[in-house]
Amino acid sequence: MNSKHIIIATLLVAGFCFTAKVSAQLNFDVEGGIASTVYNDVRIPGEGGTFFSLSDDFVSKNIFFSRIRGGYQLGRRSELLALFAPLEFEYKGSVNKNIIFQGETYPAGTVLNATYKFNSYRLTYRYYILKKEKLTAGVGLTVKVRDALIGLRGGGLESQKTDLGLVPLINFNLHWKPLNRLGILVDGDALAAPQGRAEDVLVALTFRATNNFSVKAGYRILEGGADGKSVYTFSMFSYGVLGATIDL
Repeated sequence: MNSKHIIIATLLVAGFCFTAKVSAQLNFDVEGGIASTVYNDVRIPGEGGTFFSLSDDFVSKNIFFSRIRGGYQLGRRSELLALFAPLEFEYKGSVNKNIIFQGETYPAGTVLNATYKFNSYRLTYRYYILKKEKLTAGVGLTVKVRDALIGLRGGGLESQKTDLGLVPLINFNLHWKPLNRLGILVDGDALAAPQGRAEDVLVALTFRATNNFSVKAGYRILEGGADGKSVYTFSMFSYGVLGATIDL
C-alpha cells in the first residue's frame, strides 16, 4: 500500500470504531499474497479504438497485494462490512500495429509502458440465512466504488482513461467447518449485466487458532469488465491468498 492507501484504510477502520457501540462485535480481516494477470484485453474507446492485450502483447510481473475489511455485527444474523482492495499492475511491450488509444495514436513498434489500476471500495450488508456451529450461509448486497485507470505512455505520447463509479453486486458467503477448527470458506461478490460483469471470489481453507483469531489460505479470482462505446475492457487476475481474521 502507498501512503494514500494507508490513509484510506486507517479512516475505514477508525470509522468502524467510531460508529460501533461498545457492546457491538467487531471483526477485522486482512489478506496478503501474490497476484498475477490471467488476461487483460483493452480497446479504448470501445468504438474506434484499437484492440490489444496487456497480457499477451505486454509483459508484467506478479505483484504483492493487500486488502483490509472491517465487519460490524448488527445482530445474530446480520452484519455490515467495509472493504478496501487496491490493485495496480505495470506492463511493458510493443505491438506490430498502430494503437489508437484515448485520443492518441501510438505507432507500431513503439515501446510502451502501461498502467492498469483497479481500486475497489465496498460496503456490504449481509444476512445469514443459515447459522449453525458447523455451517453458515449468508447473502447480501454490496455497493462498490470502482476507482479504475488504464494508461499508455511511450514515444513521447501519453494518455489514460479513468473511471470512478458505483456498481451494485450480490454478496455471498458459505463456511463449512467439518472439523472442530478446520473449515472451507467460499466468499465473494458477483453480478452480470448486458453492459458487463464482475466477480470477486475466494475459496480458502480456514483454521481457528483461538476463539477470536483465525487464519486462512486459498485462491481468489477477480474477473470482469465492460463493453461500451467509450470503453471495452475485460480482465482476470488470480491471487494466492494468506489472511487472518480477529474478532473483538
